[in-house]
Amino acid sequence: MSERIPILKMGPFLLVTIQVELHDQLVLTLQDDLTEQVARHRAQGVMIDISALDIVDSFIGRTLAHIASLTRLLGASTVLVGMRPAVAITLVELGLTLPGVRTALNVERGMELLQRLVETDPAAGSPSDAC
Repeated sequence: MSERIPILKMGPFLLVTIQVELHDQLVLTLQDDLTEQVARHRAQGVMIDISALDIVDSFIGRTLAHIASLTRLLGASTVLVGMRPAVAITLVELGLTLPGVRTALNVERGMELLQRLVETDPAAGSPSDAC
């Protein structure tokens, strides 16, 4: 059985807490699992907690940005929480801007941000019917 990162449903949101070091296959599995869960639960938002990560390489950074793009296409906003200063510095040094990814200091602030995003953009919680 392959390694997986748990995805918890909290009301209209999904919470992903990464507690292990990410490797390429695991982050790709997370991408697949998360997009499937967003579609299944019609989630309005996704929060990804990376506070336990010491290192984020360019592939993982690009994949996190790609996850945000995919979830946005499915009608959900993405908030990345708990980024350590060393991880932020690494992402900047790699030239990664993480378009479409909003950030918050911690899970509490991330949840507040997701609530505000859903309140100000009700369409964010409604997957597009134009597909």
